[in-house]
Amino acid sequence: MDVFERLQALLASHQARYRLIEHPAAGRSVEVAAIRGTAVSQGAKALVCRVKLSSNQRRNVLAVFPADRQADLAAIARAAGGKKASLASQDLARELTGCEIGAIPPFSFNPELHLLVDPSLRHRHEEIVFNAGRLDASILLNTEDYFRLAAPEEAPLVKAAPELPANQV
Repeated sequence: MDVFERLQALLASHQARYRLIEHPAAGRSVEVAAIRGTAVSQGAKALVCRVKLSSNQRRNVLAVFPADRQADLAAIARAAGGKKASLASQDLARELTGCEIGAIPPFSFNPELHLLVDPSLRHRHEEIVFNAGRLDASILLNTEDYFRLAAPEEAPLVKAAPELPANQV
Protein backbone atom coordinates (compact mmCIF):
# COMPACT_ATOMS: atom_id res chain seq x y z
CA MET A 1 0.00 0.00 0.00
CA ASP A 2 1.48 3.38 -0.95
CA VAL A 3 1.33 6.51 1.24
CA PHE A 4 -1.72 7.87 -0.61
CA GLU A 5 -3.70 4.67 0.10
CA ARG A 6 -2.33 4.24 3.61
CA LEU A 7 -3.28 7.80 4.57
CA GLN A 8 -6.86 7.45 3.33
CA ALA A 9 -7.21 4.08 5.07
CA LEU A 10 -6.01 5.61 8.36
CA LEU A 11 -8.42 8.54 8.11
CA ALA A 12 -11.39 6.37 7.12
CA SER A 13 -10.78 3.73 9.79
CA HIS A 14 -10.72 6.40 12.52
CA GLN A 15 -13.78 8.28 11.25
CA ALA A 16 -11.76 11.43 10.55
CA ARG A 17 -13.59 14.34 9.00
CA TYR A 18 -11.76 14.84 5.70
CA ARG A 19 -12.16 15.42 1.99
CA LEU A 20 -9.88 14.33 -0.85
CA ILE A 21 -9.12 17.05 -3.40
CA GLU A 22 -7.63 15.97 -6.72
CA HIS A 23 -5.94 18.76 -8.69
CA PRO A 24 -3.17 19.48 -11.18
CA ALA A 25 0.30 19.01 -9.68
CA ALA A 26 1.82 22.22 -8.32
CA GLY A 27 5.01 22.77 -6.40
CA ARG A 28 4.74 25.92 -4.31
CA SER A 29 2.41 26.40 -1.34
CA VAL A 30 0.90 29.59 -2.76
CA GLU A 31 0.18 27.96 -6.14
CA VAL A 32 -1.36 24.81 -4.72
CA ALA A 33 -3.50 26.79 -2.23
CA ALA A 34 -4.98 28.77 -5.14
CA ILE A 35 -5.69 25.53 -7.03
CA ARG A 36 -7.25 23.93 -3.94
CA GLY A 37 -9.28 27.02 -3.08
CA THR A 38 -7.82 27.16 0.43
CA ALA A 39 -5.82 29.73 2.39
CA VAL A 40 -2.03 29.31 2.34
CA SER A 41 -2.14 29.48 6.16
CA GLN A 42 -4.30 26.30 6.22
CA GLY A 43 -1.51 24.33 4.60
CA ALA A 44 0.46 21.90 6.75
CA LYS A 45 3.97 21.93 5.31
CA ALA A 46 6.14 18.90 6.10
CA LEU A 47 9.95 19.02 5.94
CA VAL A 48 12.25 16.06 6.51
CA CYS A 49 15.22 17.18 8.61
CA ARG A 50 18.37 15.58 9.96
CA VAL A 51 19.20 16.67 13.49
CA LYS A 52 22.70 16.28 14.87
CA LEU A 53 22.45 14.93 18.43
CA SER A 54 26.17 14.33 18.95
CA SER A 55 29.30 13.86 16.86
CA ASN A 56 28.10 10.44 15.70
CA GLN A 57 24.32 10.44 16.30
CA ARG A 58 21.58 11.83 14.07
CA ARG A 59 17.80 11.90 14.37
CA ASN A 60 15.41 12.08 11.44
CA VAL A 61 12.54 14.50 12.02
CA LEU A 62 9.39 15.32 10.09
CA ALA A 63 8.82 18.98 10.98
CA VAL A 64 5.27 20.19 10.29
CA PHE A 65 4.19 23.84 10.40
CA PRO A 66 1.80 26.29 8.69
CA ALA A 67 2.69 26.75 5.02
CA ASP A 68 2.65 30.55 5.29
CA ARG A 69 5.46 30.48 7.85
CA GLN A 70 9.18 29.74 7.55
CA ALA A 71 10.90 26.84 9.33
CA ASP A 72 13.47 27.71 11.98
CA LEU A 73 16.15 25.00 11.77
CA ALA A 74 17.64 26.01 15.14
CA ALA A 75 14.22 25.60 16.79
CA ILE A 76 13.76 22.21 15.09
CA ALA A 77 17.17 21.10 16.40
CA ARG A 78 16.29 22.23 19.96
CA ALA A 79 12.88 20.53 19.84
CA ALA A 80 14.51 17.27 18.72
CA GLY A 81 17.13 17.46 21.48
CA GLY A 82 19.97 18.26 19.12
CA LYS A 83 22.56 20.86 18.29
CA LYS A 84 21.97 21.50 14.60
CA ALA A 85 19.32 20.67 11.98
CA SER A 86 19.51 20.59 8.21
CA LEU A 87 17.16 19.54 5.45
CA ALA A 88 17.45 15.89 4.48
CA SER A 89 18.58 15.03 0.97
CA GLN A 90 15.89 14.18 -1.58
CA ASP A 91 16.97 10.55 -1.51
CA LEU A 92 16.79 10.28 2.28
CA ALA A 93 13.43 12.10 2.39
CA ARG A 94 12.05 9.69 -0.22
CA GLU A 95 13.46 6.69 1.67
CA LEU A 96 11.95 7.81 5.02
CA THR A 97 8.55 8.93 3.72
CA GLY A 98 7.90 6.99 0.52
CA CYS A 99 7.10 10.33 -1.16
CA GLU A 100 8.67 12.90 -3.40
CA ILE A 101 9.57 16.27 -1.88
CA GLY A 102 6.44 18.42 -2.03
CA ALA A 103 4.07 15.46 -1.69
CA ILE A 104 4.96 14.51 1.91
CA PRO A 105 1.92 14.50 4.22
CA PRO A 106 2.18 15.60 7.87
CA PHE A 107 2.06 12.00 9.12
CA SER A 108 4.99 9.71 9.82
CA PHE A 109 4.50 6.07 8.93
CA ASN A 110 8.16 5.31 9.65
CA PRO A 111 9.40 4.68 13.23
CA GLU A 112 12.76 6.21 12.20
CA LEU A 113 11.05 9.54 11.41
CA HIS A 114 10.07 11.51 14.52
CA LEU A 115 7.01 13.76 14.08
CA LEU A 116 7.29 17.33 15.43
CA VAL A 117 4.47 19.84 14.86
CA ASP A 118 4.38 23.56 15.52
CA PRO A 119 1.48 24.17 17.96
CA SER A 120 0.24 27.17 15.95
CA LEU A 121 -1.11 24.69 13.39
CA ARG A 122 -3.74 23.60 15.93
CA HIS A 123 -5.28 27.02 16.52
CA ARG A 124 -5.32 28.82 13.18
CA HIS A 125 -8.03 27.01 11.20
CA GLU A 126 -10.76 24.44 11.80
CA GLU A 127 -9.32 22.43 8.89
CA ILE A 128 -5.79 21.93 7.60
CA VAL A 129 -4.85 20.89 4.09
CA PHE A 130 -1.83 18.98 2.83
CA ASN A 131 -0.48 16.89 -0.01
CA ALA A 132 -1.67 13.33 0.26
CA GLY A 133 1.51 11.52 -0.75
CA ARG A 134 1.10 12.70 -4.35
CA LEU A 135 1.58 16.12 -5.97
CA ASP A 136 -1.86 15.91 -7.61
CA ALA A 137 -3.93 15.08 -4.52
CA SER A 138 -4.55 16.87 -1.24
CA ILE A 139 -6.55 16.18 1.88
CA LEU A 140 -8.60 18.77 3.74
CA LEU A 141 -8.77 17.41 7.30
CA ASN A 142 -10.38 18.57 10.52
CA THR A 143 -7.54 20.00 12.61
CA GLU A 144 -8.49 18.23 15.85
CA ASP A 145 -8.76 14.92 13.96
CA TYR A 146 -5.22 15.50 12.66
CA PHE A 147 -3.80 16.00 16.16
CA ARG A 148 -5.81 13.03 17.51
CA LEU A 149 -4.56 10.64 14.81
CA ALA A 150 -1.01 11.89 14.27
CA ALA A 151 -0.36 12.29 18.03
CA PRO A 152 2.67 14.49 17.34
CA GLU A 153 5.13 16.01 19.73
CA GLU A 154 4.42 19.75 19.70
CA ALA A 155 7.14 22.41 19.80
CA PRO A 156 7.73 25.85 18.26
CA LEU A 157 9.34 25.25 14.85
CA VAL A 158 8.86 28.50 12.91
CA LYS A 159 10.60 31.83 12.71
CA ALA A 160 8.83 34.70 14.44
CA ALA A 161 6.28 36.44 12.22
CA PRO A 162 7.55 39.77 10.97
CA GLU A 163 6.14 42.80 12.75
CA LEU A 164 3.77 44.82 10.58
CA PRO A 165 4.10 48.60 10.61
CA ALA A 166 1.33 50.27 12.63
CA ASN A 167 -0.33 51.58 9.45
CA GLN A 168 -0.70 47.99 8.11
CA VAL A 169 -2.27 46.37 11.18
